[in-house]
Amino acid sequence: MNHLFCFGFGFSARALSKHLKGQEWIISATSRNALNVTTIIASGVTGFLFSAELSIPADVTHILVSAPPDDHGDPVLRLFESQLLNLRHVQWVGYLSTTGVYGDKGGGWVDEDTLLAPSTLRGERRLAAEQAWLGIGLPVHLFRLAGIYGPGRNQLLTVINGTAKRIIKHGQIFSRIHVDDIAGVLATSIAGPNPRRAYNVCDDEPCPPQDVVAFAAEILGLPLPPAVPFEEVELSPMARSFYADSKRVSNHRVKAELRYQLLYPNYRAGLTALKEQL
Repeated sequence: MNHLFCFGFGFSARALSKHLKGQEWIISATSRNALNVTTIIASGVTGFLFSAELSIPADVTHILVSAPPDDHGDPVLRLFESQLLNLRHVQWVGYLSTTGVYGDKGGGWVDEDTLLAPSTLRGERRLAAEQAWLGIGLPVHLFRLAGIYGPGRNQLLTVINGTAKRIIKHGQIFSRIHVDDIAGVLATSIAGPNPRRAYNVCDDEPCPPQDVVAFAAEILGLPLPPAVPFEEVELSPMARSFYADSKRVSNHRVKAELRYQLLYPNYRAGLTALKEQL
């Protein structure tokens, strides 16, 4: 019996858990909040509180790390490195990173061999965490995620509730990925591990963010949200950090090495499917 232990049980980890359910898997996950641990348990997953007192189950065979780094580095390594080093039977470790490690490329293409030159603090922290995980001596795989969307987290919902804006920043290009494709890529890697490899997890069609908002409004039959210059819009620090980088991210390695076929190769396919679920 395989046992997947998730440090953090956010959007991507929940999607992978759902993908693996019904197969021969035990799934456990941590949360920093006791109330969220109760929610995890209610979903059929064993829940643990993320704290220094946590003992990682000895039968864990696979580990997914989605907990973000903080001011002091990677919190999982900081608290549990000694325990992790005793889990020499672990077959696969997946670290969820970000395409922010490439930095700003002025709309140009990047792949996994591109020089890593983060242009934000968030990207710098992720790169440091990647390097720390690769140095631990476990079968670590890096997954650099583009902008994530999926059920309950997509531009259809912002158009419906009236908060959507077409933010215009000249030359801005994003890549994105449906959460079900993240789960599919992770499951495919689990089935065929290749330790120390990095993978860009994104769809086939990078594009300006305002195009996605416009398409969402079109398929909903709702008015086009207003266009707002980037300089005039109020954004959270996290949202603003996304606009610091402009690049097109290649997913060739995921297709060529993992032989993964995207469920949603572009935002149009993803949003159209999500509209059917509303």
